Amino acid sequence: MSGTPCLTATLWDRLERDMLDLVRWARRKSPWVLHFNSGGCNGCDIEILDLLTPRYDVERLGILKEASPRHADILLCTGPVTRQSRDRLRRIYEQMPAPKWVVAVGSCSCSGGVFRDGYNVLGGIDQVLPVDIYIPGCPSRPEAMIDGLVRLLEMI
Repeated sequence: MSGTPCLTATLWDRLERDMLDLVRWARRKSPWVLHFNSGGCNGCDIEILDLLTPRYDVERLGILKEASPRHADILLCTGPVTRQSRDRLRRIYEQMPAPKWVVAVGSCSCSGGVFRDGYNVLGGIDQVLPVDIYIPGCPSRPEAMIDGLVRLLEMI
């Protein structure tokens, strides 16, 4: 033998489990959010911008707004999915690294909202992507968005 102790299988398992716990902790403590508006009235977009102000300050939870899908963990979607935005939304989702989560914010992104019967509206975000958390409201309140994001972080 070369003088190095042989690691047992249980030690490897424990090391692997500890590393996975560390990665899970890091994901939970610093999620990066990408906002995508697929159309609509922009009421929810204004409320999302409210989250970044000192009044709500979601950065205290470690949540950062990211401009690039290649660095984002959570896709925050507002507005109904239209035929024009469907392919862009899929492309952005595919560019995000795994694991990734999708949050539908507002009535429009949950079900199509008031635009549901439009000729070019496909419906909610769940018609195109798998949605992890739905945050209803028209527009959704910042408190509801914080609650939804905290619930998502608990799922992670």
